[in-house]
Amino acid sequence: MSRFDSLRRLLEADGSDPDVLYMMAQEHAKEGDNEEAVRWYDRCLEACPGYAYAYFHKARALESDGKIDAAAATLREGLRVAEAAQDKQAIGEIGAYLDELEG
Repeated sequence: MSRFDSLRRLLEADGSDPDVLYMMAQEHAKEGDNEEAVRWYDRCLEACPGYAYAYFHKARALESDGKIDAAAATLREGLRVAEAAQDKQAIGEIGAYLDELEG
């Protein structure tokens, strides 16, 4: 059974589980299907707007497709979320990526 098949089974059990939605996005990103990955990151963020690393990886997928402005906007939103949650690790990683992208 492929990783996608396993994740689809988990989605059948609970289609709103943000961890499964995030993992599905990650699998699409690994395959190089950035547009589909972004759609899954968006689904993850709809299910759980505080999922800071979904913003980070969504920005990576957008950047890979040359959508730098959209990637930076995604990072800025993720940074706001991480700051609101006082997630120091996410603040540092998202902030560093945003600095690199805008630098």
